[in-house]
Amino acid sequence: MGTELEIYGANPGISPHLQVWGWEIPGYLFLGGMAAGFLVLSGLAVLLHKGEDWRFTAKRGPLFVIPLLAVGMGLLFLDLAYKLHVFRFYTAFKVGSPMSWGSWILLLVGPAALGTILVHPGPGEARVIAALPFGAFLSRAQAMAPRLERPLALANVIVGAALGIYTGILLSAFGARPLWNSAILGPLFLASGISSAAALLHMTAPDPRERRAMARLDVAMLALELLFLGLLLLQLATGDVHARDAAALFLGGPYTAAFWVLVVFMGIVIPAVIQTLAVSHRVQHTAWAPLLVLAGGIALRAVIVYAGQVAEWRGY
Repeated sequence: MGTELEIYGANPGISPHLQVWGWEIPGYLFLGGMAAGFLVLSGLAVLLHKGEDWRFTAKRGPLFVIPLLAVGMGLLFLDLAYKLHVFRFYTAFKVGSPMSWGSWILLLVGPAALGTILVHPGPGEARVIAALPFGAFLSRAQAMAPRLERPLALANVIVGAALGIYTGILLSAFGARPLWNSAILGPLFLASGISSAAALLHMTAPDPRERRAMARLDVAMLALELLFLGLLLLQLATGDVHARDAAALFLGGPYTAAFWVLVVFMGIVIPAVIQTLAVSHRVQHTAWAPLLVLAGGIALRAVIVYAGQVAEWRGY
């Protein structure tokens, strides 16, 4: 037994805790989730006939998607051990692999966002389209785009929801990590991504009515996040010994302060209270609540990723 323990302890990056994923993965999950949120919100603005009330969301929201995803995928690329082999993700499609699903979903995000930009090009985008080498083709596509507005909106919602949920499924597929082995992570990360997108729109939309609408939507998403976090803790706390050990990381363990202070109170509860007071005209709208939401979205993923690498199966 002593020899077995000595061999087990000689695995760098695995023992005593898994230490494979660094800051790049939480950053990628956050940026990918927010890009998903912009896709969902821009699509819903059209499908729910809120194009006038959510004008900035419908027309300019997709402009946020490609830069966010480009930086996020850059972080993912930094994390790859064999960077020259990145093309292998697209040489096959494996139904049982969340990473394979995610790779192909990411490939659909750009066309979905670009299609929406073609439907609602601003003066700046129209000049860029005309200056591109294939600008003539894009101009012809732009002439057809208004007829495809609602199908494109539906595609945005579907692709955005798939991307947002995938960022949670990417973790939940690791059955050997008790904290991550939960179907709740998918909808939790989707709600957080939509919340982050709504928070940024709350700060950037020029119309005060749209800012109030995004604040209301953000409060709803924050409440949903709180519900999912509660269900996750309940699932872990009532599970087997390994799940209870994972829950203990947040209930008196080393990640208690980060989880409750940064994620729950500063990232969810406090901004939800501020935005509720703002939309009821009791306080002025400020950037503090949206900034806290964005910081909380990053903290959520960092805590889940780092704590999940500490949680492990024991008893072998």
